[in-house]
Amino acid sequence: MAEVIGWLVLLVGLLVSIALHELGHMIPAKRFGVRVSEYFVGFGPTLWSRRGKETEYGVKAIPLGGYVKLVGMIPPAEAVKPVQGTGRIAQLIVDTREASVEEIQPGEDHRAFYHLTWWRKAIVMFGGPAVNLVLAILIFTGVLFFVGTPGHATLTVAQVTPCVPAAGEVECAAGDPASPASASGLQEGDTVTAVDGSPVTGWEDFTDYVADRPGEEVVLTVDRAGETLEIPLTPALRDRAVYDDEGAVVTDANGEVVTEQVGYMGISPVTETQRQGIGAGLEYTGYVLEATAGVIVHLPENVYHVARASLGLEERTTDSVMGLVGVGRVAGEISGADLDGYSVSDKVADMLMLLGSLNLALFAFNMIPLVPLDGGHIASAFWQGIKNGWARVRGLPRPAPVDVARMMPLAYGVFALLLVMGVILIYADIVAPVSVV
Repeated sequence: MAEVIGWLVLLVGLLVSIALHELGHMIPAKRFGVRVSEYFVGFGPTLWSRRGKETEYGVKAIPLGGYVKLVGMIPPAEAVKPVQGTGRIAQLIVDTREASVEEIQPGEDHRAFYHLTWWRKAIVMFGGPAVNLVLAILIFTGVLFFVGTPGHATLTVAQVTPCVPAAGEVECAAGDPASPASASGLQEGDTVTAVDGSPVTGWEDFTDYVADRPGEEVVLTVDRAGETLEIPLTPALRDRAVYDDEGAVVTDANGEVVTEQVGYMGISPVTETQRQGIGAGLEYTGYVLEATAGVIVHLPENVYHVARASLGLEERTTDSVMGLVGVGRVAGEISGADLDGYSVSDKVADMLMLLGSLNLALFAFNMIPLVPLDGGHIASAFWQGIKNGWARVRGLPRPAPVDVARMMPLAYGVFALLLVMGVILIYADIVAPVSVV
């Protein structure tokens, strides 16, 4: 049931995001005088529609996207250079052009999209991705500022480990010595206020101080239910992996993990949610956008590894690229997780952060400069601007509009490639799913 709720939350959030994305195209197009004949969320058979003054609004059965139909996106044959050849590709270009021209109603050629100046075309096509970018920033900012991020370590003891586990282990085994914390009488709920008489304000500073003193007695000042106690404790010597500035484990020339000897107490802290500053959302957006761009750049390679994982040839990693099925499964795991301290508000916050990441993925993916994606149309608009500027400098007449019809073979090829990758991701999400809980 929890997974179903997660799916529904994700689906509704995505549909709203898609609907707003299409509004980002439609509103500036109408403001610039372009006739918009259709505005639909989804693909396939129509479930519901209503006709306005000149636009049909509706919802279709397959909730995997949406579209607005801008009349006259492709210029007529008399406005561009003739297409050479008589093969299938040439015929495809001709058929696409004729279908576009037929959408233009008598006396409304001036309202065709191809008549817009290059910068107006760019605004219309960028409007959709821009909405997704703004939504991501707003979602991230809202969650981080009003809810915060979990995992902030406090100075209150959450758990006392009874032993000093062997290097690389986390569970106690027979024969392991008692941990310094358990031997000293430190208890869950104790709050550390000072060490060796010096006040402590953060968990990291406190543990760093103790880690530098293996075998040396330190005196902890703790608050236990309003009573101040001083507890002497001698940290045990224990090997710990060395991490670099980016949090990755450091290895030597032979690939062995580099370790260091530190003082070990045997306690873990209570964590709490900490609200972030108003600029944290924008900063986090930059971080996620950089990571998303990296995934897109290596998308063919990533999909290749996903395909191998779906065939059982390799393990699928937790940072693997996922399709909609995989994202829905993650949403279900988040909504159905039953972990200590993982409250309903934490689940809602995580679901919203997931939705924000999806909006950012929609933005980044749509900005790829290939038709039929928005980025391809933006690129063609800028190319029109370059052509116009070059002609103006040379004193030549204004050049013909960019012939989008000639890009249709490429558009069909890109669409087919995306379809194949989508099928691979869906299959892998079913047979070799990614789990985050």
